[in-house]
Amino acid sequence: MSEIPRLCAEALARPGGTQVVEFEGEWFGWDDLRKVRDQLEDLLAKSGVPADAPVTFIPRNRPWAVAVLLALLAQGRTVRMVYAFQSPTGIVRDIRRLAAPLVIAADQEFSEAVVEALRADGYAGIAIDDLVAKSVKGAETVRSDVAFAPSGEPKVEILTSGTTGPPKQFPVAYEMIDKLLAGGTSGNQQVADAGSQPPLLLYMPIGNISGIYSTIPTFVRGNRAVLLDRFNIEGWRDYIKRHSPKMAGLPPAGVQMVLDAEVPKEELSGLMGIGTGAAPLDPSVQQAFEEYYDVPILISYGATEFGGPVTATSLKDVEEFGSSKRGSVGRAIGGAKLRVIDPETGDELPPGTEGLLEVVSPRIGPDWIRTSDLAMIDEDGFLYHRGRADGAIMRGGFKVLPETIERALLLHPDISAAGVVGVKDRRLGEVPGAAIQVKPGHDQPSLENVEAHLREHVMATHVPVHWRFVDELPKTLSFKVHRPALIELFADVAAD
Repeated sequence: MSEIPRLCAEALARPGGTQVVEFEGEWFGWDDLRKVRDQLEDLLAKSGVPADAPVTFIPRNRPWAVAVLLALLAQGRTVRMVYAFQSPTGIVRDIRRLAAPLVIAADQEFSEAVVEALRADGYAGIAIDDLVAKSVKGAETVRSDVAFAPSGEPKVEILTSGTTGPPKQFPVAYEMIDKLLAGGTSGNQQVADAGSQPPLLLYMPIGNISGIYSTIPTFVRGNRAVLLDRFNIEGWRDYIKRHSPKMAGLPPAGVQMVLDAEVPKEELSGLMGIGTGAAPLDPSVQQAFEEYYDVPILISYGATEFGGPVTATSLKDVEEFGSSKRGSVGRAIGGAKLRVIDPETGDELPPGTEGLLEVVSPRIGPDWIRTSDLAMIDEDGFLYHRGRADGAIMRGGFKVLPETIERALLLHPDISAAGVVGVKDRRLGEVPGAAIQVKPGHDQPSLENVEAHLREHVMATHVPVHWRFVDELPKTLSFKVHRPALIELFADVAAD
């Protein structure tokens, strides 16, 4: 039986603690979180939602959302996550798709369209504003004829990143979270006196796997936390200045943001290392950061289908190998197994050979999981991620990897970020289209200049046909490039 309900209930029962979670400069304590829990439990009882019914949760990174998550897990509920940052039409679509009889969300999520859908379907709603929870008017209780499938073993149905399409649900059983807490692979280790340690910075969306794997361990283990609505460089710098942590995290896109913001070296001088993951980090960006700040970047690699991270780089790895493993995503952790196979034959390939990556993740089970990731494993067991095989652009018979073009573009002195996708072409089938983000304070380079730069680094077949200069590349809430939105930038030139 899972320990999660007991651990979450014990966390919410902790005495005092005026500094548990900080949001927008204000600290909230366990008494504040219990206030939300108590209101939620009262409203749940009045709503008529059975104990075995799943609940749809639309969290924002707020203290009340932490309280709601812990309270639902303490009850042993199945929680079905929905992203808040979408249109009312999208929220209605997801609520109906998930078919849970109760919806919990911020008051601002209950637009007229959402409330009408709840009333039409007979669902109940609980709206939360700051630390005050209330029933949604006209949707206070579940209609008696509403049918739902019992949730079975409790789980958190998290959202995938949505980089290649709409986010999808992925079930994380309570037992999987137990393993995370036991194995400690999240990096949020329990310490003897957690309250005296610098708080952890939380910025990943609570509804995805990185958010769940950082939020639950943090509060169950008694760590304090600074919560950001979403990552921003100003909030990150403020956290570093005020709390002086020895270790910190950055999304991969944030590494370039620190460089672009020309953050003074002395601001990061107290850091021993910076962890990152969830998306690729260009080795040239990693090198520029490490050489300027003299702080190693510790990259991890994982995926929702693995139940979390399966590789990581440690400070010990940096001490042993120095910069010779730069560009890798570390070695297997937590009992995970890695191998690279020939995509045609399925045969395992020797070290140093590129192929398709397969993973055994103990959190999921004993079977090998086939990925769409191109990778290489060196003789020391370090994994090098080479991009996604299913993202390759077939340009008139020539295979073009977007990551190859993106890496070359980032070597240009005026380019801060780049995203490359395939654009339909009547003659060649597909051709590359590149969106470019210029470094702050730099003039936009000419296309002739950029193309000349590219030809020095890649084959002619890799030079994009279509170009877009953008203020910022479209991103998901997990800070990955949002491929569907990137493709949409070239909709006017794509062949029918």
